[in-house]
Amino acid sequence: MERRAGAHLHGGHGIARDRGTLRRPRDHDLHAASAPHPGRPLRARDDLGHPAGRRVPVRATPRLSDGAAAPSLRAHGLAGVHRHRAVLDPLRARRRVRAGPLLCGLPQAGRLDVTSAKPGAFVGQRAVVVGFGASGRAAARVLRAEGADVIVSERRTREELSLDPIEEAEAAELAVEVRAGGHRPEHLDGASVVLVSPGVPESAPIIGWAREAGIPVWSELELGARLCRVPVIAITGTNGKTTTCELVAAMLRAGGLDARACGNIGYPFSLAAREPHDALVVEASSFQLRFHEHLHPKVSVILNLAPDHLDWHGSFASYADAKARIFLRQSGEDVHIGNRDEPDAAAVSARAACTVRWFGWGPPAREDVGVVDGHVVAGVGSGLDLGPPAAGSSRAFLLDAAAAAAAGLAFGLTPESVGAGFGAVAPLPHRGTVVATVGSVAFVDDSKATNPHATLASLAGRSDVVLIAGGLTKGVDLSPLAAGAPSLAGVVAIGEAARDLAAVFEGLVPIRLVASLEEATSVALSLAPAGGTVLLAPACASQDMFRDYRERGERFADAARRLAASVPLSSGADRGPHA
Repeated sequence: MERRAGAHLHGGHGIARDRGTLRRPRDHDLHAASAPHPGRPLRARDDLGHPAGRRVPVRATPRLSDGAAAPSLRAHGLAGVHRHRAVLDPLRARRRVRAGPLLCGLPQAGRLDVTSAKPGAFVGQRAVVVGFGASGRAAARVLRAEGADVIVSERRTREELSLDPIEEAEAAELAVEVRAGGHRPEHLDGASVVLVSPGVPESAPIIGWAREAGIPVWSELELGARLCRVPVIAITGTNGKTTTCELVAAMLRAGGLDARACGNIGYPFSLAAREPHDALVVEASSFQLRFHEHLHPKVSVILNLAPDHLDWHGSFASYADAKARIFLRQSGEDVHIGNRDEPDAAAVSARAACTVRWFGWGPPAREDVGVVDGHVVAGVGSGLDLGPPAAGSSRAFLLDAAAAAAAGLAFGLTPESVGAGFGAVAPLPHRGTVVATVGSVAFVDDSKATNPHATLASLAGRSDVVLIAGGLTKGVDLSPLAAGAPSLAGVVAIGEAARDLAAVFEGLVPIRLVASLEEATSVALSLAPAGGTVLLAPACASQDMFRDYRERGERFADAARRLAASVPLSSGADRGPHA
């Protein structure tokens, strides 16, 4: 997963000014059900809820606490049950092709109109949104639609904000006050809750100020969880989240459910939670999971776990703990899906208090899923062949497909629906796609490989590869990449991490340091042997040179295609490394 840095995660309008001191909420500010009480349980159990099993002390300044359910959600018909029944129990739909009409009383789909929205769950509350990027704008839109007064705290100046017409237009449409020029304690004046964007680290002063004032800190994921009334399959991991989410959503749709993939995949969970779907597949990042308390998936998945985003989390242990929060609310008949082949991931999955099932390579146990000879196999009885995913699938895609199948079966889908989902989703762009061929040398775009774990997965099963790598390390050690040296014919390093990569591969393979991706593509071709592969799998984030991993992949594909058009077919592409 690649975290976009800088202006893309923050934004807004307005001039910061003194707003006075933080207001202490009075008892009449709180719903009666959430008034402070010594040792009050975090929340009551319902069909779609789960108690945390612990108690919280009385706070001097009670607000909408991190651990308390939002009672006004139930008051406004937004709780996890409807008329004292679960809105949807997917296990009752097991072995059925269509689920039929399962929901009632849900809002209509479409863009939220904040000017005409009926009062909702946050009427009378003031919410401070930290950062006005895509996640922050979605949170602001939902909060306004639910009746909240929204303040945006933005680190950028008014002049910097004016460069983004989308943010400018949306701030005006939503009628939110944006306090620009840096986060300040007075921005929290009167706040009931603070919502932080993914680019804001836990160490940020504004988060500390909120906690000191007793103000709960949420991610947009937590906001969506409090509004969601349908079953959720939540998916996290270091790599493969988006592909797995798309596969699971396709399986649900093949089973007759109106399902949407949302969350970190691009469409905010909080927006999807207010739409009339039968189920949601939520991609959850470590940043979002760190600030959630109420996400309660029917099925959760941890795909894999390797060091990433250590500049944000501070340590691998903290990163792993954030990922583990995906099953924080699960128990009883809920199901968690873990990767049996990766020790770090398996150790985290083993912490889950619910039923745990596994996926991985090789024949599976009875209720697990495995990959055997390119086929996804479920261990039901003597073993059920769910079929191969897309033709020519990479090893990473096969494993993602196995995880998706395990999640779909645990949710109650038939094997037929799972198999149909395979046929509906091809490998996504920038994830191991062949973009050009020069002679017998294939150019493969795996720009989404933004950490060493993903790069090594991309190298698995390949040989005679010239690797193009480099960018922002995100605080991650690149030395594990040396394990991929047997697959390599050379390395071309770019970006800020170029010298670090040179140190990793020194004495192992030929390495070249270049200034641009276009130059790297040409140099890689000169190093590639006949029948080899030029692989863009950078092991790093892209923002030192590009807007995001997509732009990086597109630039690589363009450069490769230009080479393909300029190199004559009789150029000697099959005579070994190119001159």
